[in-house]
Amino acid sequence: MSRSVYALILMWLGACVALSQAPLALADPDRQAERQALVQSLRGVAPDLMIDDPNVRAAMLRVPRHRFVPDGLQDEAYLDKPVPIGHGQTISQPTVVALMTQLADVDATHKVLEVGTGSGYQAAILAQLTDQVYTIEIIEPLARDAQQRLANLGYNRIRTRQGDGYYGWPEQAPFDRILVTAAAAHIPPPLLQQLKPDGRMVIPVGPRWGAQTLMLVTKDQTGETTTESLLPVRFVPLTSNSLR
Repeated sequence: MSRSVYALILMWLGACVALSQAPLALADPDRQAERQALVQSLRGVAPDLMIDDPNVRAAMLRVPRHRFVPDGLQDEAYLDKPVPIGHGQTISQPTVVALMTQLADVDATHKVLEVGTGSGYQAAILAQLTDQVYTIEIIEPLARDAQQRLANLGYNRIRTRQGDGYYGWPEQAPFDRILVTAAAAHIPPPLLQQLKPDGRMVIPVGPRWGAQTLMLVTKDQTGETTTESLLPVRFVPLTSNSLR
């Protein structure tokens, strides 16, 4: 065998080894396999709080979570944990995102408000279930970046706004569903007022450094509300001028 042929064989073998060791992201730039593995791994947090809604699972499969985290942290996007997105905020753990979405019980007829846009991931999940998604973020750089990111990814029907989510979005109220993605010291009265009869709100409640609880708030046809404590959680605190 000539040296040139031998060299070509070595180069070919080296290329094969390199490809076999390439990160999954290079072989699958959309990271569909990672996303599918994550969704398949989601189980729930208790026997009565299982993640079993096929519509929620399908929504999680369709949204590229790695596009909603900082570039240097994309390899962490499909781990079941929160990921920092800057300004002291995080993109929530996938289990929590799925559970809150399932608890909200969103269908295509619902008008939904999200308080705390963050990177826009939860809003993108909700947009798989209804075309009427409104999301508000108090931190201006996050609001601006999320709006641009959602537009770049084709989520043109999501309405975004920079503002104080404690007060909701009165110009667009009332809402069938409200999701709050940061912990409030109490349930904000403006959000209760903007919740429709037969509406549902999912919100973490508790002090900044103390025990927090994920709560489900429902409003009946008469306007009476019922609050159910579901499980202990840990969220970043809700930022609001009213809480300073």
